[in-house]
Amino acid sequence: MAIKPMNNPELAKQLARQVISLGQGLSELLGRPPVLMEVCGTHTEAISSCGIRSLLKGALELRSGPGCPVCVTAQEDIDLMLALAHIPGVIAAVFGDMMRVPGSFSNLERERACGARVEVVYTPREAIRLARENFGKQVVLIAVGFETTAPLVSLSLMDAIGCGLSNFSLLSLQKTLEPVLHVLLKDADLEIDGFILPGHVAAITGSRAFYFLAEQYGKPAVASGFETMDILGSVYSLLRMLQSSSPRVVNGYTRVVREQGNLKAQALIDNCFYPEAAGWRGFGSIPASGFQLRPFFDQFDAGKKFKLTAAQPSLEKGCQCGEVLKGKITPVENAASRLKDRTGLSLVALSGGAWQNRYLLHATNQLLQTRGFKVLSQKQVPPNDGGIALGQAVIAACQNKV
Repeated sequence: MAIKPMNNPELAKQLARQVISLGQGLSELLGRPPVLMEVCGTHTEAISSCGIRSLLKGALELRSGPGCPVCVTAQEDIDLMLALAHIPGVIAAVFGDMMRVPGSFSNLERERACGARVEVVYTPREAIRLARENFGKQVVLIAVGFETTAPLVSLSLMDAIGCGLSNFSLLSLQKTLEPVLHVLLKDADLEIDGFILPGHVAAITGSRAFYFLAEQYGKPAVASGFETMDILGSVYSLLRMLQSSSPRVVNGYTRVVREQGNLKAQALIDNCFYPEAAGWRGFGSIPASGFQLRPFFDQFDAGKKFKLTAAQPSLEKGCQCGEVLKGKITPVENAASRLKDRTGLSLVALSGGAWQNRYLLHATNQLLQTRGFKVLSQKQVPPNDGGIALGQAVIAACQNKV
């Protein structure tokens, strides 16, 4: 279903009503709400920020999959970054969203505070600038991302070669999306009826790269944009395909995505990288899921230049990252379950400004109760700063009496 007006509230309401109606009809047919998974961190954020998840609750279930390259970066790869950042004379150039991702013992932000040379960059080419400005240092671009960013990383490598920058290298921790989707669909414990595919990845790979979802697994999928209308339109299309039992892979982002994708970007990736097994947080090693530098570029391969080796990560007991990234549980369930394993407590108090949102409070309360937790929440006192102010006033009054 092609949706052109992106900011039409009336059209959004109409479309949402149709989606809810379709979802309720399918729920009766399936005996449960249809389950759709988005495999893109940007979609997860967009769905949460515009309230789509709570709007459609009861009619269908939206789950978040392993679509954020930061979230799926393996713990041992974070440890490699930390080791690299402490090599004398090395400047580690990294995207800002990697700074707080935990390794086995620390993160990049903490290590920078302890003296490691870590520079935040916003584009791969900023690492080239760092190499030019610091010719006496070794600048390593820590490349994390999916097919979306891989062409830009390839271009930065071409720039370094063209400029004769011998002090520039790459630590490629980039990933490709298709292999992890195979892993998800072979998991017998997962019920996924359809996929909302990342439009920016499909802009590079083309929608045809995902045809296997329908051809091999009989699952409908839509390459989607990121506006509210894009997402609602994609959900509508998925439900219609489920209703008619006609799974296909549909391009719902025609203003950006083409069936064959961006051939120049694909050629850039192909020129610099080849597929190799890569570690995914919560999944372990997945064959042919990482972008490894071709041997021709060995002199720019930071792993080989600095002889980096990944140690066995020290995984925290009770860690359920894999269950979260597979869409089996939510992050709230993960946190509560880990604390229960550690302390034996099954009493959860929901307090703080976030719980002013009654939809979030209700959904989380229901979710935790179905998992066997007893949930406490404020009734007479607000959970945010109003509650804190009241507590401060009570303490002050008690101190005055003393």
